[in-house]
Amino acid sequence: MKAVWMGVVAASALLMVGTAQANADLAKASGCLNCHTVDKKLVGPALKDIAAKYKDDAGAQAKLEEKVKKGSTGVWGPIAMPPNSNVSDANIKTLVSFILSLK
Repeated sequence: MKAVWMGVVAASALLMVGTAQANADLAKASGCLNCHTVDKKLVGPALKDIAAKYKDDAGAQAKLEEKVKKGSTGVWGPIAMPPNSNVSDANIKTLVSFILSLK
């Protein structure tokens, strides 16, 4: 029985890693990583810093989806984030969920 649970835990971990990598690949393909990195400020804030800022905000998912889609300015400094109207709503939802999951 213990071996079965160990197998389930291992499979779950691999699935989570695969999902995180798929979301990182989506961030790259969507152009997010042109201005952001996961853990350091580039042009825009680090994705982990965004997650930390919104971690206790129950409305963060919707707020960030709107910012990604329409762009924003003044939240993290003077450089504006342009709108990302070329990214589908479904992909924006996935990307924001990915960002908010970072620690």
